[in-house]
Amino acid sequence: MILRAAAEVIGRVGPAGLTLAAVADEVGLVPGTLVQRFGSKRGLLVALARQSAHEAEAHHERLRQGRPSPLEALLALAEESMALMDTPERFANHLAFLCMDLTDPQLHEHALAMHEAQRRAILALLDEAVAEGELRAGADTAALAESVQSLIAGTGLTWALDRRGTLPERLRRAVTALLSPHIPSKETS
Repeated sequence: MILRAAAEVIGRVGPAGLTLAAVADEVGLVPGTLVQRFGSKRGLLVALARQSAHEAEAHHERLRQGRPSPLEALLALAEESMALMDTPERFANHLAFLCMDLTDPQLHEHALAMHEAQRRAILALLDEAVAEGELRAGADTAALAESVQSLIAGTGLTWALDRRGTLPERLRRAVTALLSPHIPSKETS
């Protein structure tokens, strides 16, 4: 609950504007409670990064449940990976946190773990899509996984800049367009 609130506050004010008092207010605690638990703002950010990396490991399994299609699960993964960034301003604030991840070794470790977990989940879904005939046999799923992951990040940035449509719509369209040459035609299936 506290870490979810921290992510929400980052979305509103960015990591520079994040304070323990703002997070405490979000969850109805006194700031001293957060100081005792996390020690500092940086401690809270590291805990948030660690928790996010840990949760990313289970992301594939959770997304696949209840979805009959690996490609539908992949589209959901793309959309959910950017769910906190539903406005260009929130996207910018979370991007500022990513900039911290890139320069702080401890934060980078967790950001890299999230990145790798996402790549593994994408690859597993693409492999499953090939096995189930949703993608052509022989598709280079490793290369496609790298492209999908890059496309997710790039689509978010492009959307935040040009502000056309919603981010989930743009992600769905972009991933679908990337994969469409690899989908068997109805006549050959």
